[in-house]
Order: sequence, then C-alpha cells, then structure tokens
Amino acid sequence: MSEALRLRFVFAVIMSLVMTLLMSAWVTWLNIGLQDDFLARWRHAFLAAWPVAFCAVMLFAPHVQGISRQIVLRFRRSS
Repeated sequence: MSEALRLRFVFAVIMSLVMTLLMSAWVTWLNIGLQDDFLARWRHAFLAAWPVAFCAVMLFAPHVQGISRQIVLRFRRSS
C-alpha cells in the first residue's frame, strides 16, 4: 500500500469515526432525549452509520478537497 493511500485510509477512519460519534449522539439526543436507553440507541445508531460514513469519506474526500482548493484560489485571486 502506498504512503498516499495509507494516509487517505487513516484519514477516512479518523474523520468518519469523529463525525459519526458526534452526529449519531446529536441526532439520538434530538429524537429521544436523555432516556434510560440513550447509550444503547446511540451505540446502535453509531454502528449502523460508521461504515457508511467511512465509505463516503473514502469516495468523496478527494473531490471535496479539490473543490475546496478551487474556492480558496478564487477568493485569493479576487481579493
């Protein structure tokens, strides 16, 4: 595995982990509040969402990075 691919994989694991932990907790809390079964429901939501988030980061991060680069360059030129 190349260094670039390894970096992309590690980035995707960490980014998807952080985002899924935060978003699944937030949405679970919005939907049910702090109920007795909050942690069990949060865990279920997290485990269901993390693989999807990981695949999304692996697929879309390079494109989003390119779009972000173009936006920053346009703002740099216009100012």
